[in-house]
Amino acid sequence: MSILEKAKSHLFEKIIALIGNDSLVNDIMIDYPPQSEWGDLSVACFILGKINKRPPADLARDLAAKITPDEVLAKAEAVGPYVNFSLRQDYLARVIKEAEQESYGRAAGSGQRVMIEYSNPNTHKEYHIGHLRNICYGDAVARLLAAGGAQVDKVSYINDCGINTAKTVWQFKRSQHQVGGDYILGQLYTQAVNDLKNNAAGQEEVAVIMRDIENRHGNNYHLWQQTRQWSLDYFATVYDRLGVNFDHTYYESEVMDEGRELVFKLLKQGILKESQGAVIADFSEDGLGVLVLLRSDGTALYPVGDLALAWKKMSKVGLNESLYVVDKRQDLYFEQLFKLLRLLHCPVVLKHLPYDIVRLPSGLMSSRLGNVITFEEIYAVALKRLLTEVIARHGDWSEHRQTACAKMLTIGVLKFEMLKVGADKPITFDMDEALRFDGFTSVYVQYTTARLASLLRKGKAKINDQPVLDCLTDSKEKQLIMSLAKFPHLVQQAGQQREPSLVAKYSFDLTRLFNDYYHSVSVIQSDKKLQAARLALCAAVRQNLVNGLALLGIAAPEEM
Repeated sequence: MSILEKAKSHLFEKIIALIGNDSLVNDIMIDYPPQSEWGDLSVACFILGKINKRPPADLARDLAAKITPDEVLAKAEAVGPYVNFSLRQDYLARVIKEAEQESYGRAAGSGQRVMIEYSNPNTHKEYHIGHLRNICYGDAVARLLAAGGAQVDKVSYINDCGINTAKTVWQFKRSQHQVGGDYILGQLYTQAVNDLKNNAAGQEEVAVIMRDIENRHGNNYHLWQQTRQWSLDYFATVYDRLGVNFDHTYYESEVMDEGRELVFKLLKQGILKESQGAVIADFSEDGLGVLVLLRSDGTALYPVGDLALAWKKMSKVGLNESLYVVDKRQDLYFEQLFKLLRLLHCPVVLKHLPYDIVRLPSGLMSSRLGNVITFEEIYAVALKRLLTEVIARHGDWSEHRQTACAKMLTIGVLKFEMLKVGADKPITFDMDEALRFDGFTSVYVQYTTARLASLLRKGKAKINDQPVLDCLTDSKEKQLIMSLAKFPHLVQQAGQQREPSLVAKYSFDLTRLFNDYYHSVSVIQSDKKLQAARLALCAAVRQNLVNGLALLGIAAPEEM
């Protein structure tokens, strides 16, 4: 239990003892005052007053008068219907030693096993910043769940046999390309979409290619294999750059046969039915419309693979929850899929983790229309600008060192921009804002971790195992310590809500607090006792920023 949680528990016991009713424990809401100068913890007396048939303000005054200072609490003060409590400085300062640990903010094992599926790109299409949001969000949620004590299985599901693959192979056969990659395949797909408009003959050729791919024979199938590998090789380079890895990768092409068998089984059971030659799940009576699984020509749609994959996931021993990270435009589809799986008596809790779109300054992105910002393009632009900045600041560094630093910062920028906005809100990616050293950016936070590392190196004064921390009486020091104390609860909250943006906002706020403190006090030039205490505080702040960035999958530099 963290220092702050212990203080809350202590306060609970005090209030319950005064009220004399253990059953009211769930009605005691401990929060934080809106302004730090009002205190550290706050209790609202609205519900307690109603239950005890007393005006909330009267109850607040009574509690403030009777809860006296002790080894944890410094004072209590009634403010209208609230009681604000200040914690003893020497008690709160204990958090500094806790926050210096790499494990700070992480909970013990919960016994829960969660599978999270993210990064589901389509082969034969470009990898764009919409995909980037998916993988950054999914990976950060996985990290948060693990920090909360869950056993997390991270899986990717590659859509490698959709109709888009047949369209791309069709265009590839008509083109002059002999070799290719992610970019070329994306261009071919866009061209195919345009060339197939009002082209009945071409559409029939695509249908033939699709059947050959599903039947796994002939030249069309071999071309699909070749071009598919180009995409998979490129995905591997993206994952390597982002520092993302998976416990298992599933492929749509590998589960389709099992999916077909399951579809026909469900058809016989009457859970699915035929309609104009197609096989569907009719959820109209539930307001969920119709889910088509097999087309009238017998080719499968992606629900077939999802159905089979869900079945595979259920076989995982001890799995409690299965999460799907897919953009919110698929909300209805997942309601339909989960409805179908519940009819099959799925024993696992199923949840869709939706996120909103990434916008270009000129509007939405669409691979079909070709107006996308690819991962490669955005990475190259950010890297070029950050490398220029690093060279300007560190002309004495070797070229290798400069490039390594710029690459690290580039990944930080891309991830932070995808994570600092709540999942339920759209992102409009602004490169100028993303690269600022003084804004709500990863560069600002990373620069501060480097500044802190430099400060600690320069300090050289030995930080004792138990520095005298009660000399940290500056109001800004109290704010920093209180912010450190809130971190474990913040991590827990972010994990429960599946919301990495809370960690990004916390890291930014702590960074801003520290920089304000750094510019107002002297750390190195203090007397020996105060210097040791302040260096201990700085070490705790840095480690906390490192821990916060790690939950977002972002590195914290020693130098920058």
